[in-house]
Amino acid sequence: MSFTPSEQPTLFALVDCNNFYASCERIFNPGLNGKPVVVMSNNDGCVVARSEEAKAVGIGMGVPVFKIREKIEAHAIEIFSSNYAMYGDMSRRVMQTLSQFTPELEIYSIDEAFLNMSGFQGRDLTEYARQIRVTVKQWTGIPVSIGIAETKTLAKIGNRAVKKKLVGSDGVFNWTCSPNRDSLLSQIAVEDVWGIGPSISRYLIARGIASAKALRDADPRWIKQRLGVVVMRTVMELRGTPCIPLELHPHSKKNICVSRGFCRPVETLAELEEAVASYASRAAEKARLGGLSASALTIFIQTNRFKDEPQYNNAASVSLAAATANTGELIQTALTGLRAIYCKGYRYAKAGVLLNGLVDSTRTQATLFDEQDRVRSLRLTKTIDRVNADYGADTLHYAATGFSRTWRTKFMRRSPRYTTCWTELPVVMAV
Repeated sequence: MSFTPSEQPTLFALVDCNNFYASCERIFNPGLNGKPVVVMSNNDGCVVARSEEAKAVGIGMGVPVFKIREKIEAHAIEIFSSNYAMYGDMSRRVMQTLSQFTPELEIYSIDEAFLNMSGFQGRDLTEYARQIRVTVKQWTGIPVSIGIAETKTLAKIGNRAVKKKLVGSDGVFNWTCSPNRDSLLSQIAVEDVWGIGPSISRYLIARGIASAKALRDADPRWIKQRLGVVVMRTVMELRGTPCIPLELHPHSKKNICVSRGFCRPVETLAELEEAVASYASRAAEKARLGGLSASALTIFIQTNRFKDEPQYNNAASVSLAAATANTGELIQTALTGLRAIYCKGYRYAKAGVLLNGLVDSTRTQATLFDEQDRVRSLRLTKTIDRVNADYGADTLHYAATGFSRTWRTKFMRRSPRYTTCWTELPVVMAV
C-alpha cells in the first residue's frame, strides 16, 4: 500500500474489530457464522464477549453464565472459554495489517487502533477506509468498523454510529462527508462519549446535558470550572478541534500484575506455593518482554468474599536487593512473602503477584555485595524464553510452578490455540 503524507488538516480513523473475541472463534470454525456465540471469563464465570446474534437474544455483558443456562439451551448458543493466547496473536496480526495503511498508528486496545489519516493527498478517504476493511478481513478474517474525523473523540463516535447502525451499512463513516452532524450527535447519549464516565454523565444529565450534541454546545469555561480540563478537551474535540494527539510510543508500565482465581478452593500451602510461583514466573516473562526489571514484589491471597465461610485476605511486599527480571529470583522472593502471610484453615479463592518499581533493565544498579551471577542468569532466562517461544509456553519451566496444577484456572470450553501452539494446529483429513 502506498501513502503520500503532506501538510493537511488533522484527520484520524478509529478501526475497531467487531465482537473481537467471538470473531476470533469464528475464523477457525466457520460453522459458527450466523450463530449466537458467547465467550466466558476466567473459570468460565461470566460473559465477556458476545456476537450480534447473542446480543439479539438478550445476552448481557458480564452476566454470570449459570444465570443464563436456560437461554443458552433455548437459543442453541455456542459458548467458549477465553482463549487469550489466540486473541492476542490475532490482535497482533490485525495491527500489523493496519500499519500497511498509515505511517502512524496508535494501538489503543487489543481490538482498537487510531490511524493518522492526515496528508493523504488526492484520496477518497471513505473509499480508502473500505479498502482497509476489505484487506483486514481478507488477511486476518476479522471484520472491522471504521470512523473517520478531525478528532479522536469524533472518530470514536463515528465508529459507534456504524456499529449501532445509525449511519450507512458498509462499516465506514466519514465525518468530513456528513451533511448533518447535529442530527447524529443528538442520537449519541452523553455517557457514550469517549472519556465521559458514569459519575460525570450523571452530573451532566442532571443539568440537562444528555447528548453528545448538548455537550458539544456547552460552555467550555463552565465545563472546565465544574469538571476540569480533561472534560473541556472533550468538548473541544466534539467541536472538531483536536486536543488529544496520537500516542505513538506507549508509556512505560508502572507495575505488572499476574492474578488468577482458582478453579476450586485451595487450602494447602503447597498448592498456594505452586500457584504463586507460576504467577511470578509469568510476571517475570512479561517484564523481560518489555525490557523491564522489578525493584519490589507484592504477593496477595484472598478467600471468596461471596461465600458464607471464614474470610481472610492479606498481602506482603518485599524489596529486592537489586532490580531484576530473573524468574528464579522472583519466584524465591514471592514464596518468601507467601509464607509470611499464609494462614492455615481458610479456603483460598485467588492469589496474585505484583511487580513494583519497574525500571529499564539496561539501567539497573547492582549492590556492592550482590551474590547473584547476573550474566549467567541472564543467559539462562534468555534461553528459556527462546525455547518457550519456539516450542510453546511452559515447554521449559521451574519445578516450583508444579506439574499437575489442579488448582489452575478452568477453561472447560476453550478452543485450540491454533496460531501459537504446534500441538493444537488444525488437522486436515483427506478422504
